[in-house]
Amino acid sequence: MSPDYLAIGHVTEDVWRDGRITPGGTVIYSSLAARIFASRVSVLTATAETFDTARVFPDVQVYRVPSPVTTQFENIYTPQGRTQLTRPSPVVLEPRHVPSDVRSAAVVHLAPVCDEVSAAFATEAEPHVFIGVTPQGWLRRWDASGRVWPRPWDAADLVLPRANAVVASVHDVAGDWELLRSWAARTRLLVVTLGKEGCRVFIAGQPHEVPAPHVEEVDPTGAGDMFATTLFIALQRGTPVLDACAFANCIAAHSVTRPQLEGLPTPEDIERCSTIAKRRS
Repeated sequence: MSPDYLAIGHVTEDVWRDGRITPGGTVIYSSLAARIFASRVSVLTATAETFDTARVFPDVQVYRVPSPVTTQFENIYTPQGRTQLTRPSPVVLEPRHVPSDVRSAAVVHLAPVCDEVSAAFATEAEPHVFIGVTPQGWLRRWDASGRVWPRPWDAADLVLPRANAVVASVHDVAGDWELLRSWAARTRLLVVTLGKEGCRVFIAGQPHEVPAPHVEEVDPTGAGDMFATTLFIALQRGTPVLDACAFANCIAAHSVTRPQLEGLPTPEDIERCSTIAKRRS
């Protein structure tokens, strides 16, 4: 049986200055958030054999492609700003890595972190599959030292026309609204997240503002991933676009009031946010 949600992308090991290494990556937060809303959730990823997928992905079907290393990220903060370093897995995730019925999931979330997800997942998808895209990892390049730099989205012309919804942070493109408007003109729905200000939604190229609830932030980790997951599932189930965005804004806002995976949606969050979304209708 096809899953309700399939997230595709590398998990990461996030390296901290105090020596800690913690699991990260969009597929972790997106799949665990999806598990709140859906019974059958799968992940396609690549890791070293030492990465404990069973512990990180409870109640999620994981298709693991063997890799000599697990992708790592390290953030170094200086007075001049943040420097991000990566040591990526060399594995490119392709449709051949998962059974065909898994690729027919109700929602397929393309969630690259280091340009590791093949555009073929979009171009070869069956028409009934909802393709959700968070392109952040397609916007990164890195030099020999591992330092991360911005890059153009080379596969945009392949992915954007097929995507049912694309979610990008304004920070992903350093505030380049001209670029974002060009993406909006080539895809069905582009949602630009604006942090505590909510999101700007481009429907048929026309912008609409959807505010987020004001909350006290504790930890923003994973909030954007949970926003995207909530939005994709709501849209696939037929929720009107602006209502779905209001619902996803609310879920993401309340996620930042709790640290890390404690920010996953709770029944109280869902009830509260469903009420907010219904008020728009």
